Amino acid sequence: MAVKIIEITKPEELASIILQQRKFSKLSRNQLAIIAGVGRTVIFDIEHGKTTYRIDTLIKILNVLNLRLCLDGVVCGDEK
Repeated sequence: MAVKIIEITKPEELASIILQQRKFSKLSRNQLAIIAGVGRTVIFDIEHGKTTYRIDTLIKILNVLNLRLCLDGVVCGDEK
């Protein structure tokens, strides 16, 4: 299976991806919350574009949905 890389620049984009993947996985919000070990309202909040949540909560949800969080950027070394 090919890996698709999507650049996310807005909370709504992340919300849409999580919602689509949850539905593709045939999981209800409640089922996803139970499997991920998070509250069910957090699933609702994220899918509706809430901008504040704990990163560890997001990672739990992404793991259940077989999604990965990748960061890309320039890393500055020790310049003297």
